[in-house]
Order: sequence, then C-alpha cells, then structure tokens
Amino acid sequence: MPSSSLAPPVAKLAADLLEQVDELADQLLARIAEQIEIYRSESIVCRRELRTSLVANMNQILGRLSGERGADVSAPRHIGRTRAAQDMPLPEVLRAYRLGFAFVWERLLAAARDSGQKSVDALLDTATTIWELADDFSLALTESYRAAMSERMIEADRRRSGIISAILDGPASGSLSAWEVAKLLDLPYEGTFLVVVAEVTGAHSSALPRLEDRLRQLDVGSAWRSQPQHEIGVLSLGQRRDPEEVLAAVGLVALGRVGVSPEFRRLDGAARALRLAQVALETLPPGTKGIRRLDDEPHIDLLVRDRDTTRRFVLRVLHRVLALPDHDRTTQLATAAAWIDSRGSAAEAGRLLYCHENTVRHRIRRLEEHLGGSLDDPRVLSDLTTALQAIRTFPELGNRVEA
Repeated sequence: MPSSSLAPPVAKLAADLLEQVDELADQLLARIAEQIEIYRSESIVCRRELRTSLVANMNQILGRLSGERGADVSAPRHIGRTRAAQDMPLPEVLRAYRLGFAFVWERLLAAARDSGQKSVDALLDTATTIWELADDFSLALTESYRAAMSERMIEADRRRSGIISAILDGPASGSLSAWEVAKLLDLPYEGTFLVVVAEVTGAHSSALPRLEDRLRQLDVGSAWRSQPQHEIGVLSLGQRRDPEEVLAAVGLVALGRVGVSPEFRRLDGAARALRLAQVALETLPPGTKGIRRLDDEPHIDLLVRDRDTTRRFVLRVLHRVLALPDHDRTTQLATAAAWIDSRGSAAEAGRLLYCHENTVRHRIRRLEEHLGGSLDDPRVLSDLTTALQAIRTFPELGNRVEA
C-alpha cells in the first residue's frame, strides 16, 4: 500500500498515534486479555511477550499508514511462526489480530474526530485501504503459521520414522532398545503386532490413504515409516482385536500390493516380521491390488533367506511333479498338502478335497512314484513338507517346469 494512496490527514493521524505506541500497546493488551480467554492465562504466551508483539505490529501498521514505512509484514510472519511453535490455536491468534486492527481503527477515528470533520472524511475515504492492510497482515500471519506447523509435522514424522527404524532395521550398536522405542512411540512392548508393507503406486502420495483414522476407530495403535516405493507400519492390535478385522480395514484403502507379516508378540520381533511382510508383498503379481499375509510356519526363515537356494530345493524334490500337465500337477500338489495337513489321514484328506479316501490313497501312491520314495521314509516326508511350505510362501515355485 503506497503512502501516496492515503490522504495527508490520515498520514498525520497515524504518525501521531505512532508516538503513543507504548501506551496503546498496554490498552490493547488489557482488551485482548479481557476478551480472549486463552490469552488471559500466561501458560502459553506471557504478558511481556504478547506486549512486545503488539508493539511490533502497531509500529508496522501505523508506520505504513503514516507513510514512514514501506510494505513490511515481518511482524505478522514472526508472530505466525512463534504462535505455531507455542501450539496456540490459529483461530484465537487471528481473533487477537482482528481485535488489534479494530482497536487501531477506533483510535484513528477518535483522533480524527478531535482533529475535525476534514480528518474524519479523509479517514472514512481510506477505510477500505486500511482494512485491505488488515487482510494483508492476517494472510501473512496465517501463511507463516501454517508453514511452521507443516515444518513441525514433517520434522515429527522424520523423528518418528527414525525411531521406528531402530526396531525395523534390527539391533545396532548404540541404537535404542525395543523397550525404549515402545515408550517413544506410545506402543506396548508386549501384545499382538503385525508389520504391514504397502506399495506406493503411480502418482499416489500414499499407499494406504486415511488408514490411520480407521485404525484409531478400531483402537489399533500404529507407527509408520515412509519410503519412496513403500509405506511400512507396525500395528499394535492389543490383546483382543481380531487381525482379520484389521486386515479388512487395510484392504478397504489399499491402492496396490500389501504384504502382512505373521503375528508377533514382542516389539523386538519387528525386524523379522518386516522381512516376512516384504516377501508376502513381492509374491503378489506386479501391477495388482491385494493383500497377502504369511503364516509363521516351520522353516519360514530358512525359506525366505535365500530364494535361489529355496527354488533349487523345490525343483530337486518336486521336479517330476512340477513337470506334469497343469491339471495333474495342481491335483498332486493339493493332495500332498491336504494329506500332510491331515497328518497322513486319507479319510480326513478326502473330506478336505471332497473326494473318496481311496482316491486320496491312489493319488498318494502316484505321488510317491514321482518323489522316488515312500512317505513312510522320514527324509522323503520332511523334504516334501518343506517343499510344500516353500510353494505356499512363494506360489510361483509351484508353476509348471519342463520335463
């Protein structure tokens, strides 16, 4: 607002008030404390600091109106950042600003009346310009406040992400213990936990938008680490929450592939759970949307540690089965899995497969021919069990191979 846009009587009124800033600040301080409860207490902003800010703002406002200062909004910008750091609610800060401009307007109008009708007319003619100045100051304060709050949120996210890394990346020399991390993240050290790894797809900034709101409604605690391609979360289900209910909430918002670990009982198991959740995600077809959760089966850690070794093992054990035509291959694998899950009971396996137990026995004899040994041999049975666990973990290992 150039000084030439203001009539000389208005500039004179502002210059006269500029010499009374200290007295005016005391009066405005009393009005703000009287009308805004949060300023009445000094728990957030002390009276001395508030008065200092009032002086700085009136100096810039009256300086602009008097023509002695140019376009300077450093005072409201400083107040915006300061009040954000103090966690003062923005509506209350803006309310104090409106009171401040109303107070300055009252004093200008009173001085104009004392000076004469010419000054009153000049002030009324420039009222729009003065209130535009109020908008400029309020906008500068709001932008500064929001920028500071955004910076604080980013810093808090970085700090929280760094803290959670202490358990997701495993123990390291000098790092925080899992118990310390639990305290800092406001999570229990013992309970029921899951690790979730969600793929960030396309131009989406979040893999699981608004999931934390849904988790809070389920009374599920969570802590997250964001990466360019993935979002990683540790979920605390408490003692009673059904994991399937939580996974349903995840599925409602997922935009891409999501891998979920088996349940674990102590927070120091997060690093292992992360590895398993990553494997679960990687076994879903690229470009699809869905959730896969690994079971905590025997040998799972050995299977996921070295994929190439696991693949070679499966081929060694099941090569002749995997070389069968698609229908025969899937039938043999399903029968083998059902027979093992039924602890060698053909009758129970038949119920699982919806076929007669004699059919199961016939298929098992064929399976033994392909395996090159009897399932009464503990070594053959152990190899088959482990190979089937590998296929459950990495479904692509059950694909057909050349004879």
